[in-house]
Amino acid sequence: MRDKGEYLFTSESVSEGHPDKVADRLSDTVLDAFLAADPYSRVACETLVTTNRIVLAGEVRGPDTVTPEYLSHLVRLAVHDIGYDQAGFSWKNASIECHLHAQSADIAVGVDSLGNKDEGAGDQGIMFGYACTETEALMPAPIYYSHLILRRMSELRRNKDVSVAGLQPDAKSQVTLKYIDGKPVGATSVVVSTQHDAGLEQAAIKAMLKPLIESTLPEGWMPADNEIYVNPTGTFVIGGPDGDCGLTGRKIIVDTYGGAAPHGGGAFSGKDPTKVDRSAAYVCRYLAKNVVAAGLAEKCTIQISYAIGVSHPLSVYVDLGGTGKDVDEGKLEKTLRELVNLTPRGIREHLHLNRPIYVPTSAYGHFGRTPDADLGTFTWEKTDLVTDLKSAFGR
Repeated sequence: MRDKGEYLFTSESVSEGHPDKVADRLSDTVLDAFLAADPYSRVACETLVTTNRIVLAGEVRGPDTVTPEYLSHLVRLAVHDIGYDQAGFSWKNASIECHLHAQSADIAVGVDSLGNKDEGAGDQGIMFGYACTETEALMPAPIYYSHLILRRMSELRRNKDVSVAGLQPDAKSQVTLKYIDGKPVGATSVVVSTQHDAGLEQAAIKAMLKPLIESTLPEGWMPADNEIYVNPTGTFVIGGPDGDCGLTGRKIIVDTYGGAAPHGGGAFSGKDPTKVDRSAAYVCRYLAKNVVAAGLAEKCTIQISYAIGVSHPLSVYVDLGGTGKDVDEGKLEKTLRELVNLTPRGIREHLHLNRPIYVPTSAYGHFGRTPDADLGTFTWEKTDLVTDLKSAFGR
């Protein structure tokens, strides 16, 4: 984003009950099931959800104990956890089809380590990571607050809080912030659309959500009342997969930086960590966050590229957006490669990715989250390179 003048920037988020996020959740449920049985399983699972129908498809290599029947059971539990027991989409009676088959031998031979050959990347591609000082989580503010509004709605709904009585799982948010000289100073508009029980009026839902929005945004950031749009169409009773077909991987901007930074194009959910679409995007965020946390810059964009079957990255690129504090970007690129082994194996081992840790990533963003030492989740959000980076640049 620009660092001079005055402008508006917008990002959106969607809840775990949005059809595409339901699909992401189910794909990651399949992935975690395989990784729990064998941490070196290979999984590329795509999910389609529509009116009372769930379809799993893709390629896997893992234990025979992870059967289609077991996966169907886990999928039903996941839909129940999201909160769907509606006429058009219910955990109890949705049809589940499993079309997972063995991973392509041509892909496997490129990825597997054999003899003196190290593990190769699961595909070619470019991956990006980003961090900035706009929030404590070192995330762009528009996507951060878009996520936070929906997470708080979800927490209240799951806890059956009377303040959100009648709201259902499917929801979207959108936050527009005003920037002056690259710094966010307030919200000019907020949009929230949420599925609800029949008979619940639009005005009642706005009255319900307005205090939640205000408590989520920083003090003084609340937009004017006529710029708070709640269920702008007036009615949102039919929602979730019954209202709109959902597919894995259709919310890649929501999953990352809300459009404030580049995206390589690859989706995350349902992919095991040999797929650099996922693991390399995670390490890019990890490196960028540590650069900013070390005080070397106010924002940092990192790109890494790979070729299928090749272990080492073809390129590592760092852009500090003119905010580097006496930091040579070429030296920083070299330093980061020395601090972290950026081969697929090196990334997996450094970030401990061969574990069933992916279901929590499937909604409200893969980045800007709090690492959980007990669960081992969101390891790419740690800032454990700060000391080494400061030392490398004499800080």
